[in-house]
Amino acid sequence: MSNPTLELSGIVKGYNAGRENEVQVLRQIDLSVGEGEVVALVAPSGAGKSTLLHIAGLLDTADAGVVKIAGQDMTGLSDRKRTAIRRVDVGFIYQFHHLLPEFTALENIVLPQLADGVVGALAAERAQDLLTRVGVAHRADHRPAALSGGEQQRVAFCRALANAPRLLLADEPTGNLDPGTSDQVFGALMELVRGTGLSAVIATHNLELAARMDRQLRLQDGALVAL
Repeated sequence: MSNPTLELSGIVKGYNAGRENEVQVLRQIDLSVGEGEVVALVAPSGAGKSTLLHIAGLLDTADAGVVKIAGQDMTGLSDRKRTAIRRVDVGFIYQFHHLLPEFTALENIVLPQLADGVVGALAAERAQDLLTRVGVAHRADHRPAALSGGEQQRVAFCRALANAPRLLLADEPTGNLDPGTSDQVFGALMELVRGTGLSAVIATHNLELAARMDRQLRLQDGALVAL
């Protein structure tokens, strides 16, 4: 059996340790995400879902526990090595698109590939292919300000997958959109994820969206429980 794409074992995270206002956010979190599996993470604001995603994606470190990506233990790696792994193996999507305003939709997807050493023509070809998959190829030469909210987020999805990561981590990826647009954009995201076969952990408040994923987990009182 192949290694899970993501393994979290005994993850503990708190803030203000040793003080009266100490907060324990994550308590002995265990999570395994298989290849091609899409897991919904349901939690209210302030429950620690962003903290958990940041630890899983090597943007933050746990107080205790082990993070493995594709079977490789991330414990004790240098910041430089963690950054290199994050750039290649992990894609991030946030509630706000964070596109670079001075660049076109296509260029926003090309840039991370160039940073990873991909030749410009190949980077542009992959960017165009990703935009086609989410239905906004006709907007490739438009800057973010000229795109609708749904179009901006679709471009952000493509940027997150630009370097063909193993793992996608999404934090309320449709949270800024109206319900109708949210449903359409989430459908585009799921098609993109399924079409590329990567593993994903997607945080959402929306139980209807969560039900469209392979497995649903709730983060409650610092622990993960199945829905």
